[in-house]
Amino acid sequence: MPQVLFVFGTRPEAIKLAPLIAELRRDPAFAVRICVTGQHREMLAQVLRLFDITPDVDLDVMQPGQELSEIAAAILAKLPAVLRETRPDVVVVQGDTTSAFAAGLAAFYAGIDVAHVEAGLRSGDSFSPWPEEVNRKLLSVVTRFHFAPTDEARANLVSEGIDPARIHVTGNTVIDALQQTVSRIAADDALRGRLDSEFAFLDRERRMILVTGHRRESFGAGLQSICDAVAEIASDHGDVDVVYPVHLNPNVRLPVHRILGGNARVHLVEPVDYLSFVHLMTRSDFILTDSGGVQEEASTLGKPVLVMRDTTERAEGVRAGNMRVVGTQRDAIVTEAKLLLRDPAHHQTMSRPCNAFGDGQACARIAAILRKETDASRRFLTQRVAAHADQQHEIAGQHP
Repeated sequence: MPQVLFVFGTRPEAIKLAPLIAELRRDPAFAVRICVTGQHREMLAQVLRLFDITPDVDLDVMQPGQELSEIAAAILAKLPAVLRETRPDVVVVQGDTTSAFAAGLAAFYAGIDVAHVEAGLRSGDSFSPWPEEVNRKLLSVVTRFHFAPTDEARANLVSEGIDPARIHVTGNTVIDALQQTVSRIAADDALRGRLDSEFAFLDRERRMILVTGHRRESFGAGLQSICDAVAEIASDHGDVDVVYPVHLNPNVRLPVHRILGGNARVHLVEPVDYLSFVHLMTRSDFILTDSGGVQEEASTLGKPVLVMRDTTERAEGVRAGNMRVVGTQRDAIVTEAKLLLRDPAHHQTMSRPCNAFGDGQACARIAAILRKETDASRRFLTQRVAAHADQQHEIAGQHP
């Protein structure tokens, strides 16, 4: 029975790995264990509760004001003992976080295969997104199973010298999570009632813009410019409400509440669970975001997306017409948002659902690949051990 250890630490990782964890747990061929790093705490706990995931191990690495290097160092110090105890055949990590990179490196040092979910995304700029672009590239060097969400991601890996036989195009697991959540909401009248009640302050006769903004490279001037743009958009359109779930990081909370806290059209809410966030996405007129996962989810739902970053590693959505990269400058954000608000034809061109990021079957594909590959690895290991035993037996026979 292949032993699979999932290691993750942030809310987005948990959302994208939750359906894969469920898929492998349904399969008696796998033994699954969960290790969380603690890179996020409260926001991660929301997702664990929603998807009924109980970690087997919590590294508890996060400390107030901690540097990225300190997070990586703490994971590298604490995870090896977990690997020695659990002895997994494969360590599964997701995306581009410090948790993912450090866990992959620790597994590589321990001689354990690494499976990278959402492999191969590239923006081409080491500082945007930062540090995620470099985390992702470094992780590719130590990965055995590259689960690329798109053909473009596969091409990126091949161009960097990764063996094509080790790359598998599966779609993105976030689409599995999204489709399952949309179906869950649609099938549960009581749940829809609870979600409507949670956001009772929203008038269905008014348009709603959903905003997320939390990236490290935007801290300071970039985030202030984003907030100034949101304030201008809300003030200039009396029929619009803005909902902004504010990240718990003080580098986000302080400027957001300082600039937008007094605006009656802007609703600053605490981070919401995934059910609530999917509900908000489906209700939105369009979305302003710097999140990678939201770009994929919104495009799949047919929601126009303005990407408040200088680059995106999800260019498929731009080519499909669902996404526009607008950066963090106030004027660019305001101009594109007002065009969506004032030009119905333009809004419609960006509202066609896009399936570039997956069809909801990524987890089944990954499970099938892991089942096949781990079986092959075990057969190879068994044959190698047997050959070594035969060799030792022959040597012993020659030297009584």
